[in-house]
Amino acid sequence: MRYVVCYDIPETKRRTKLRKSLLRFGNPKQYSVFECDLAPRELERLKKTIKAIISLEEDNVRIYPLCERCLDSVEFFGGKPFEKAEIFYVV
Repeated sequence: MRYVVCYDIPETKRRTKLRKSLLRFGNPKQYSVFECDLAPRELERLKKTIKAIISLEEDNVRIYPLCERCLDSVEFFGGKPFEKAEIFYVV
């Protein structure tokens, strides 16, 4: 399933650490907005990663699911459309 992950983190060290971690899960579309194509297991791993980095009192992270119908109705003004993840199998 596809997700939009966005964050507002005032402290530079945590913000940078979260951004670097999110790069393993998806593609940045703006500095604090990522699009991710995640299986249920990966989503749980993402949530654990986020919780390990952020301060619940100071930071704000949102994960929005995008259904196929919603994704088809997304409008793009500049930038690239959603990039589908390619799956590679190593044998």
